[in-house]
Amino acid sequence: MKIRTRLAIAFVTITVVPIVLIFVAAFGLVNYQEHLFQKTYGLSEQIDLLSGNQTQVFNRLTQGIQEEIREAVGKNTDLFESIFKEILARATKCGFVDSSNIYIDSTHIKASANKKKYTKVEVDIQAKHYQEKLEKEINEDRLKHGKSPLCEVKNEEVKKKEKIESNTDKDSGMFFKNEKEKCFAYLAHTACDNNNFILDFHITSGNIHDSVAFSDLYQKIKNNSKQHTTAIAIDAGYITPYICKTILDDGIIPAIPYKRPMTKKGFFKKYEYVYDEYYDCYICPNNKILKYSTTNRDGYREYKSNPSDCKSCEHLNICTNSKNKQKLVTRHIWQNYLEEADHLRHKPYVKKVYSKRKETIERVFADAKEKHGMRYTKLRGLSKIEMEVSLIFSCMNLKKLANWMWKDTSSNLRLTPIFSILSLKIFIKKKIAI
Repeated sequence: MKIRTRLAIAFVTITVVPIVLIFVAAFGLVNYQEHLFQKTYGLSEQIDLLSGNQTQVFNRLTQGIQEEIREAVGKNTDLFESIFKEILARATKCGFVDSSNIYIDSTHIKASANKKKYTKVEVDIQAKHYQEKLEKEINEDRLKHGKSPLCEVKNEEVKKKEKIESNTDKDSGMFFKNEKEKCFAYLAHTACDNNNFILDFHITSGNIHDSVAFSDLYQKIKNNSKQHTTAIAIDAGYITPYICKTILDDGIIPAIPYKRPMTKKGFFKKYEYVYDEYYDCYICPNNKILKYSTTNRDGYREYKSNPSDCKSCEHLNICTNSKNKQKLVTRHIWQNYLEEADHLRHKPYVKKVYSKRKETIERVFADAKEKHGMRYTKLRGLSKIEMEVSLIFSCMNLKKLANWMWKDTSSNLRLTPIFSILSLKIFIKKKIAI
């Protein structure tokens, strides 16, 4: 036999034959997996298990119960919330949830409402939910300074404020992105862990401030969390005396950013007035004393200067515009908690926790808007938005759970994520039946 013929036979034996055998083995493995899957779960659909397209697998597995879910939503409004909690519970059981650090923020969802069609209405100003606790500490502070406790105001007229109400979706609120741009929207106040698993959320209209909605979200996290939390990262919108007090009283470190002083341009900043804790007074930049005057109903101590000192002061024009030539500086009774939180933000650990916001909670919002259509909604009404958001966050947690389970298993046990999805399908069917 010629040398060329022998070389050709050797080349075919070494290269072509193994490739053919690999294709035959792969085809046989797919058929075996498909047969085993259909035999175990009674599914007639062909599912590409070898490609690892988990979105396709999930869509096909849940296609049969989509109509049942739509019918059940009207009967059981907590269905999506139950699904969200069940997925999070399974992720926690697998050890994937790490709530040692929690990241809280909010994002707006553009409502299905025309921003030019609205009505201005007057609504009652609701009292703070911690008003009783605040009033108790106010009276204690007044007694400490030799003042009489505040009297209960009887037959007080309820204060009103003007609100912009949409003619299309009355549950939405006017959200101001900046000075020029505004729209009707909802706010999704959300908390996630170190691994971007969404722990909980709270939906409000777009005109509710972050600090107002914090308590409801924090209480949910506190009730459902089983792991000790070391730090909570929040942005500047959450820096209030009550929030810092709440977090620090629970033994948690608030990771906050620097917040610029909110004073008039060209005037002295508040930090330029030094507080003397021992004598309980303020010292102005001209080294004059501002003595304690009273504690008002909002929980602020008032410190006032001597008008005779201010009249002859060369810094009067950049200190105050008061007609009686008197400077007033206020200090909240819980100001110590704010100062402690501001002191802690310089710690290396707190800096490290806060710097992770961009890759945790901000990434959650980016994925929800870019990949799951949470940038705007076509639904109307707060209850429907809550269902939509809970379903979106459930899908995001489920996708992460499936991906992590897939990575944690060996190549011989790669059906484990699909088993988890099918067991979740059984859970949903049970909830619908209820």
